[in-house]
Amino acid sequence: MSRIGNAIIEIPSGVEFNFDSKASIVTVKGPKGELTQEIKGGLDVKVEDGNIIVSRPNEEKISKSLHGLYRTLINNMVIGVSQGHKTAQELVGVGYKCSNQGNLLEMSLGYSHKIMMAIPTEVKVETVTEKGKNPTILLESMDKQLVGQVAAKIRSLRKPEPYKGKGIRFAGEQVRRKAGKTAAK
Repeated sequence: MSRIGNAIIEIPSGVEFNFDSKASIVTVKGPKGELTQEIKGGLDVKVEDGNIIVSRPNEEKISKSLHGLYRTLINNMVIGVSQGHKTAQELVGVGYKCSNQGNLLEMSLGYSHKIMMAIPTEVKVETVTEKGKNPTILLESMDKQLVGQVAAKIRSLRKPEPYKGKGIRFAGEQVRRKAGKTAAK
């Protein structure tokens, strides 16, 4: 029994949903844009009473796993075109800075050079620098996978290290700290 796959998806106002059963393509349009997704595995997608219902053709293991996957992908698409997906990252460390000019992100992360990163046009980037707080990078887009992928790429430039906690971390993330060497007695 797939609890995630059996859950219904409510269609908010202002969102159009279309499923082409011949090509197995789902299209979702909303105020923030349009997303499409190919559905594999013979899954059936229906709209009843303003709700989206995803059903599987049989009880095979692959059908069960695809059932939950595609239901979640469709739900992320509906949320993305209506509200959008956001993520925030903090730069923790002495001298760590960030700024952006359009979709070009410039970061100083303790290396001998500045790091310039081009952000895809689908993702809106914003940097916030307040006195007494860590610099923050805010990412927003309708595509949840793209936001996560860009955030992971930014984080990979300087992962949080366990001894001092320096690095790029997601907002609210707790970094597991280790005790360093102790002085001889």
